[in-house]
Amino acid sequence: MRTVHTRRGTPGLPGPAGGRTLAGLAVLTATLLVLHRTVPNAVGRLGSLLESFLPWLGAVVVVLFVLAVLHRSAVALFALLLPVAAWTQLFGGLLLPAAEPGPRDLVVVQHNVADDNPDPAGTARALAASGADLVALEELVPDALPVYAEALARPYPYRALRGTVGLWSRHPLGGTRTLDIRPPGITGPWSRGLRTVVRTPYGEIAAYVAHLPSVRVGPGGLASGRRDASAALLGRALAAERQRTVILLGDLNGTVHDRGLDPLTSRLDAPRRGFAFSFPAAAPVARIDHVLARAATVVRIGALPRTGSDHLPVTARIRLE
Repeated sequence: MRTVHTRRGTPGLPGPAGGRTLAGLAVLTATLLVLHRTVPNAVGRLGSLLESFLPWLGAVVVVLFVLAVLHRSAVALFALLLPVAAWTQLFGGLLLPAAEPGPRDLVVVQHNVADDNPDPAGTARALAASGADLVALEELVPDALPVYAEALARPYPYRALRGTVGLWSRHPLGGTRTLDIRPPGITGPWSRGLRTVVRTPYGEIAAYVAHLPSVRVGPGGLASGRRDASAALLGRALAAERQRTVILLGDLNGTVHDRGLDPLTSRLDAPRRGFAFSFPAAAPVARIDHVLARAATVVRIGALPRTGSDHLPVTARIRLE
C-alpha cells in the first residue's frame, strides 16, 4: 500500500488557495490604508470609524505575515509588501527620532482630567511637576477646580478659565475669551472652549483649549454628529484668527485621520513624531488628546504616566518659527 503525502497548510487555509486568500487580505489592507478616504461615511460613519483606528491595521499586517510564514506562501509574502509600504508611508515617520530641543521650543501638556477623577490632588501634583510651559485641562468641575488651582499656582502664575476648560501658563496671558463651540441640540450650561494669547519671550501665540463632544461606537456605527458640528464651529474660529502663530490643545474625541476633524486638521499641523495613544488610559488605542499648531512645528508628542483620569496626559514640544 503506497503512502500518499499531502502538503500541510495553515488550518482553515489549505493548499494554494490559502496563500491566495492571504494575498487578497494583504491587498485589501493596503487598499484601506491608502484609500481610507473613499470608505463612505453615509452609513454609520464607517469611514471615520476606520480612520479612528487606522494605525492598528499594522497589527493586521503582522498577523497576515505570521500566517503567510506558517503557510509558506511566497505569493502572500510578496503581497504583504503592499500594506507594509502603505503603513510605512502613513505612520513610519512617527517612529523616527525627534530633533534635538531648540532655544525657541515650548513644552506643553494636554490632559482631560475627568470629571469623576478619584484623585484630583494626585493628578494636580503630577501636572505641576511636568515642567511644561503650558498646561491645558478639560473636565474641570467646580468641586475639583480649587485643588488644581492651588497645586498649579506656584509653577504657573497665569491662568485662563472658561467653563470646564482651562490653561495654566508660565508666561503672561491676555485677551481671553470664551469660544462658542456648542453644537445644535445641546441645551443648558455648556462652555468647553477658550481662546487666549500667550506672551512668550519669542512672540505672542494664540492658544485655543477645546473639549469637543464625545462619540459613541454602537451597532449602528460611529455616532459623531455633535462632535463633527462642534469641530466645524471651532474650525471657523481658527480660520478667523488673526494671530499668525496658533496652537490648539484639547480633547477632540477623534484622531487626526478622522475626517470629522477636517475643519481643524486642514488648518493646523499635527505632530511629526510620536503616537501618544491617550485613551482609554487602562489600554490606550487612540490619541484623541491633541496638540496642533499653525506657523509652528509640533516636533514630538508623547504620553505621560497615568493619573486618576480615564485619559493619559500628553506632552508635546512645539518649535516656534
